[in-house]
Amino acid sequence: MGIKVFNPRTAGTRGKIGFDFEEITKNYPEKSLTEKLSKSGGRSNTGMTSSWRTGGGHKRRYRVIDFKRTKTDVPAKVIAIEYDPNRTCRIALVSYIDGDKAYIICPVGLNVGDNVLASEKADIKPGNSLPLASIPVGTTIHNVEMRPGKGGQMVRGAGAGAILIAKDTDYCQVRLPSGEVKKIMSVCKASIGQVGNTDNENVKLGKAGASRWVGKRPSVRGMAMNPVDHPLGGGEGVGKGHHPVTPWGQPSKGYKTRHNKRTNSSIVKRRK
Repeated sequence: MGIKVFNPRTAGTRGKIGFDFEEITKNYPEKSLTEKLSKSGGRSNTGMTSSWRTGGGHKRRYRVIDFKRTKTDVPAKVIAIEYDPNRTCRIALVSYIDGDKAYIICPVGLNVGDNVLASEKADIKPGNSLPLASIPVGTTIHNVEMRPGKGGQMVRGAGAGAILIAKDTDYCQVRLPSGEVKKIMSVCKASIGQVGNTDNENVKLGKAGASRWVGKRPSVRGMAMNPVDHPLGGGEGVGKGHHPVTPWGQPSKGYKTRHNKRTNSSIVKRRK
């Protein structure tokens, strides 16, 4: 698992840094574990553009990932490591002893032929899924549940890893990649290890067309727009006396937008 630096033979490859895909062992996904994936083009159900700079991109099929790991106490074997266009990390295709197959997030150190298990008594090995109460303090984890049985929602991106720093009878404290310390119920599940594809942060697309392939349209500065289009638009010359805001006038740097009183009690330490 590494990156590849391209020779500057064209303008597009001059600054390009991509993947070497050496860890990929299967080129096509398991058909029974894929679904249709529709695109909105950044538009809401009324047809109005609600997400600017979104649209286009290559056609994809969604890979159904088993975030819940509900097949407990049934051993599974990793039969392939695959590329997933819908996320930054790699996914592992596992086959259970009863014949069922599933996709899981591939952590660092998980290879083809390894065995994984979701159980309260599973070993502390990459890919195994356990309740937080059964995981030793100091262990690096990913795919962490926020509510029991809902499936992993946090720490799923490439290279991400949370650390279990404290345990109590009913709750555990987990330090997230952002630095925030969160209180989570001890019965919630998490997977062992750091999410794979750690070199994802080193990738450079090299040209604007590569951004269009992943569905990202060009981004225009607000100051380059007209007054009718943005609060920072217009003016004679370049105006620097504005505060950075969204097209609706809401401050976009340093302004706190979190207003969720229901989950405030679960945050032990803020990320800032």
